[in-house]
Amino acid sequence: MQPHGTLAAAAAAAAAAAAAAAPAAPAAGVGSSRVESGSSIFALERCSSACHHGPMTWTAPEVSRPSDLLVAPEADQLRRLLDWQRATLLHKCAGLDAGQLARAPLAFSNLSLLGLIRHLAKVERVWFRTLFRGESLDTLYSTPEWRDADFEDVDPASAQSDYARLVEETELARQAVASAAMDDTFTFPDGDVASLRYVHHQMVAEYARHNGHADLLRQAIDGARGV
Repeated sequence: MQPHGTLAAAAAAAAAAAAAAAPAAPAAGVGSSRVESGSSIFALERCSSACHHGPMTWTAPEVSRPSDLLVAPEADQLRRLLDWQRATLLHKCAGLDAGQLARAPLAFSNLSLLGLIRHLAKVERVWFRTLFRGESLDTLYSTPEWRDADFEDVDPASAQSDYARLVEETELARQAVASAAMDDTFTFPDGDVASLRYVHHQMVAEYARHNGHADLLRQAIDGARGV
């Protein structure tokens, strides 16, 4: 979801305009038990006997989603809502192995849960770090020649590292805006100005859209239903 032109094109233009390229951080391991930012926390259960090691037998861990903030300042509610949406995508993947995550179970669609994981990692990086922070970073997965590689170039052998990349990009996104206010702004490559509040609204909408896809994909894979 990218109403302001093409997200990949905006990211490429922003990165090209930066003075120097910043090295990409290596993917974090999935074994960490918590991902947190201030009061917003969702927990990743550590690997047990059901979470096998190795690219083909790895199983996505269980995830605890943060509770609602019913009465809170707007900034806190936006951050918590986004964290809930982030955790919901991982919740929809919990308990599936690499092959199931990479499978596109609907005959009419190229979507898979692993494709959604890769896509959201790309989007986290673009909105919070490339666009808002102005960091010079490569766009994850997609290229000018293969824009939908994040969705389509999926491989069960990379499922664990792709999952870890999303967890890492999410935490780096939180860190990138930890000291910023919702009214802080950035400038798109075409000169339009937007606020961090706008970024949060876009990201909530992005996750909500793809979590709906994840509902259908999960049910088609193993029949699981629920929020």
